[in-house]
Amino acid sequence: MNKRLSQFSKKQSLVYKVFLFIASTVLVIYLLPKGGQFKYDIQKGKPWQYENLYAPFSFTIKKSEEALESEIEELRRSATPYFDFDTGLVEQSKQRFLQLLNESYVDTLYTLEKEQIAQMGTAIIDQVNLHGITEEIHPYSEDQLVYLKRGGEVEDIAYRQIMKQSELDDRIQTLIGAATVSTSAQDLLQILLKRSTNTNVTFNSKLTESAIASEINNISPNRGIIEKDARIISKGEVVEGDTYQILESLKAEYTSLVWSESNRTWLLVGYSMLVSLVFLMLFLFLKKYRQEIFANNTKVTFIFFNVVLMVFLTTFVVELDAAYVYVVPLCILPLILKAFFDPRLGLFAHVLTLLLLGFIVPNSFEYLFLQIIAGIVTILTVSELYRRANLFISVGQITLIYIIGYFAFYIIQEGNIGSLEWETFGYFILCGLATLFAHPLIYFYEKLFGLVSDVSLLELSDTNSKLLKDLANKAPGTFHHSLNVANLSESAANEIGANAMLVRVGALYHDIGKMLNPTFFTENQINSTNSHDELAPKESAKIIIDHVIKGIEIARKNNLPDRIIDFIRTHHGTNLVYYFYSKEKELNGQADPRDFTYPGPIPFSKETAILMMADSVEAASKSLKEPTSSKIDVFVEKIVNSQMDNGQFLNANITFKEIQTVKKVLKKKLNNIYHLRVEYPE
Repeated sequence: MNKRLSQFSKKQSLVYKVFLFIASTVLVIYLLPKGGQFKYDIQKGKPWQYENLYAPFSFTIKKSEEALESEIEELRRSATPYFDFDTGLVEQSKQRFLQLLNESYVDTLYTLEKEQIAQMGTAIIDQVNLHGITEEIHPYSEDQLVYLKRGGEVEDIAYRQIMKQSELDDRIQTLIGAATVSTSAQDLLQILLKRSTNTNVTFNSKLTESAIASEINNISPNRGIIEKDARIISKGEVVEGDTYQILESLKAEYTSLVWSESNRTWLLVGYSMLVSLVFLMLFLFLKKYRQEIFANNTKVTFIFFNVVLMVFLTTFVVELDAAYVYVVPLCILPLILKAFFDPRLGLFAHVLTLLLLGFIVPNSFEYLFLQIIAGIVTILTVSELYRRANLFISVGQITLIYIIGYFAFYIIQEGNIGSLEWETFGYFILCGLATLFAHPLIYFYEKLFGLVSDVSLLELSDTNSKLLKDLANKAPGTFHHSLNVANLSESAANEIGANAMLVRVGALYHDIGKMLNPTFFTENQINSTNSHDELAPKESAKIIIDHVIKGIEIARKNNLPDRIIDFIRTHHGTNLVYYFYSKEKELNGQADPRDFTYPGPIPFSKETAILMMADSVEAASKSLKEPTSSKIDVFVEKIVNSQMDNGQFLNANITFKEIQTVKKVLKKKLNNIYHLRVEYPE
């Protein structure tokens, strides 16, 4: 029955992985561009590495972005502006003039009749308003052609023909001076005309912009045609100038072709094969080198989720504006995978993700180069992520690598820095700042996927936590033993390159099951009374063995991560409780080893193997009488070799050389603990 359940579980796990593989492949294919992929890599300023290239079909040469921008700028500079002439304001000026004249005219003061002055005033108003009056100042030349919109009619005039507010007084004075009237009448006209004449011409920005936009839309994006079979570039020729623009035009034309259903099907087949290969490589890597992760569907899902998420984010940004592609913090991927798993897996997944993004991003060679280098720097520099300063330092180094790499590529492509786009450096800085989001993201992933990182391990290592305080209060001897084992394990892990923080936390919690029956364990017995003296060897052995089972229950009740529970499960492996086994044989002449064997499993990682060695050595070291360096050496060798002979490390990825290194560390530490002191006089 158990065998059938195991087979069913394996099949179910395999079916889920197949589903995950297919779902990830389909999602990525959906996100990929739906046009053809240009098979040549265009590198500006470098020799053409391929054979002579001939046009596969006739296509137009696209104008460069710079050429189009220059053309638009010239069009804006030479565009004819529109002005509105409000004729109603001219009539208002006349009415205002006549009203003021009626109020101011006195017969005895002027030799001219009021009607004559009225005619002269209205005539002058008509003259100064021939093309209107404006108070606005514009940077147009005096000869600039402008359109003057008067009602439903538009006339083209020179900009100087529009009267400026600053010129109005002089113009009125000139017109009055030309009339043969008395000085008193001229003064009256001067005053009344100044008070009644208003500006009536305004710039029509909406109509002007509309006309400019219409002309911009009529700009042709093309500047020529390349006929089919015409030679575009020869092998070894430097890609620059017109040749570069022709190649870019061919690439744009090729990727924007309208695909038939037949072509689209083949396109999807090609994408499916390539994307499947990428995800297959990830599966094979996990199966061959990370079997523990491969067996855990949650962890596999977590890895695939992050890969697809990065593809989605990059696709979204490229569709929004490809100029912002470097803002996407891709280095978060190796950083997070390193935090939860290991650097090798982080870098491998990062490179595979970049292979997928090569279909999406522009300038794929430059992009892949910069991102791979940045990913390597992430793996090499980000250590001990739980230390906040380390992340800031690493982000600074990653940003610097981006800037240096981009600067080098720009020099290679352009040959100068005259037109360097400095805002791109700003994108790299934004990318670095976004990478700092790794800390809250790690916390979110821990809650969502039930994983544990070094940040959580640091929190768990706090001896003031409730669970460790309970251990210290209920089983102080066990707590002190756990601290010693933690120190020994951490030192050994540092020597062989294992996860020191993980093994330290595992050591602190590995014996929490002893809290339930603390006096049955010698380290907690405060006098010569032994609780086992009144029990049969089998009962005593069961209490000792049960501390593993009880420890797992307590750990789950307190929501300890599975990676910590693994240390509780494996720290005794499948070893015998040898003392009570021997006692049973002594009393009854025989004993069943199964009654005195820990349930296991045996250690399955370097960290759990280190804990087994450190735990056994530290516990047994209390039995040493008058310890010396030679006694400690023999003692450590005996215990660890016994565990090796019993096959306790067969599933742990730890080498003989690493075991020897662990032995040396344990010997050195025990020698330091039991070093002899001089006897002080009383």
